[in-house]
Amino acid sequence: MVKTVDKIAVNDPVNNPEQRAIIDQILNENRHKPGATMVVLSELQNKIGYISDAMQIYVAKQLEVPVSTVHGVVTFYSFFTTTPRGKHTIKFCMGTACYVGGVPQLIEKAKQVLGINLGETTADGNITLEACRCVGACSQAPVIVVDDDVMGRFPAKKIPQVFKNLQQE
Repeated sequence: MVKTVDKIAVNDPVNNPEQRAIIDQILNENRHKPGATMVVLSELQNKIGYISDAMQIYVAKQLEVPVSTVHGVVTFYSFFTTTPRGKHTIKFCMGTACYVGGVPQLIEKAKQVLGINLGETTADGNITLEACRCVGACSQAPVIVVDDDVMGRFPAKKIPQVFKNLQQE
């Protein structure tokens, strides 16, 4: 659990004046709303792209709630991330139908092609690999979600082409 940050990274949004202004604006607009913690964190995820440890502590102090409350929300919901994501996100459905249908092989192929693991981003910041819960397209198993596009009955041999297309954008 995050309690303190001994040293805040120079590139952390809390240290960036433009991003800090966004954080403060979101806090000021939402601090008195019911469920303010969730509202603020959702807005921060949308606007900043992730919620760093330093941001969690800052939000907790500003909302006058325990850091454990903020950290609990961030780590409970898969929507939130504590590190920057790539320009593109590839999610692998881990629902039962997709798992049985071959998602583990898709993940292995993706890791092999990109040289990264689930939860990591390529060095160029272009692609992040993630696992997700059922996306509700069980009849199309195995399913991957490329940014917001659901792709079903997806064979491992197509993985390199998807990455090539994303890298050319």
